[in-house]
Amino acid sequence: MVLACPAFSRVQDSSLLHEELKDGMDKSTFSNREIKKHVRLQDRRGSNVSLVLDMSSLSNTEPIRAVSTPRDVTVQLLNSASHVLTQEMLQQKIWNLEELLEEFAKIPSNFASSEELDIPGRAAKDRYKSILPNPQSRVYLKRAESQEEESYINANYIRGYDGQEKAYIATQGPMLNTVNDFWTMVWQEQVPLIVMLTKLKEEKEKCIRYWPETEATYGPLIIRVHGTCECEEYTIRDIGLQLKDECRNVKHLVFPSWPDQKAPESAKTFLNLVLEVEKILQASQSTGPIVVHCSAGIGRTGCFIATQIGCQQLKDKGEVDILRIVCQLRIDRGGMIQTSEQYQFLHHTLAMYASQLR
Repeated sequence: MVLACPAFSRVQDSSLLHEELKDGMDKSTFSNREIKKHVRLQDRRGSNVSLVLDMSSLSNTEPIRAVSTPRDVTVQLLNSASHVLTQEMLQQKIWNLEELLEEFAKIPSNFASSEELDIPGRAAKDRYKSILPNPQSRVYLKRAESQEEESYINANYIRGYDGQEKAYIATQGPMLNTVNDFWTMVWQEQVPLIVMLTKLKEEKEKCIRYWPETEATYGPLIIRVHGTCECEEYTIRDIGLQLKDECRNVKHLVFPSWPDQKAPESAKTFLNLVLEVEKILQASQSTGPIVVHCSAGIGRTGCFIATQIGCQQLKDKGEVDILRIVCQLRIDRGGMIQTSEQYQFLHHTLAMYASQLR
């Protein structure tokens, strides 16, 4: 059993009765019914979550607890999904493409809806209208202004290894009208490192250049680039932030060779990036979250965070629960790990890391 949810464990395969559960529905209660274990992710980018449930296989056993919304069903499944892999099991699983595709397709995307974020002026600050921050974990900008729109940024706190709170911030690539918000967040959260996983342009704009050549002012902050190190696989910048008389430093790491909605060409190259991030964090005095972004802040961003968490789990325990990692990410920000190709790449990268531990 892959998705280890009690409510899904006694279901027998039979004909499917499709019932699309849309965000915003007032009430949806299932009593004396077993929910089908298959929950499919809608493949089109940015679509609202849609669940395919089997209501034809009823049971006379104890009823499951009634739930009030589709969101509750989704979160319950995401919270309970688990598939622990030993290093040997992980090495075997990467060759079973069909199993990986099936497992990924059953993970609910858990996208937030615009109805959950009734904030004036919000839409102008979203790079993609359907990729929104999940309300319960979104970052609030703490400003003197009282208007709610001034606190909004399309970003979520993401839990890290072993449930560490606010280990990461996953966000979209800054836009022209959100650059000041981005740097305000970096200062507010005492961020030690920014990981950028996109080019500025890939046919269309994916992210604007939000850092200066040497020095520039963004809102109340003065941003200075103190130095740049051009490595073969990535670029590292030393950036200084100044607010009035206080100064801080942040590292800016850019990994541009990762196509949108796809996977990097080399797992080894990507692992080198993850290990470089570990070195930077060990040398940093700040304990704030790492800011990770691509363009939408869910695909490449989710893959990077999941890889780093998985590496920590393998190192500490000798086993990894990739399914649970991805599900926890999607509770914090919908759609994390955007494609099945990225899900496969995640397994291959962690399998490579596991082989290095032997």
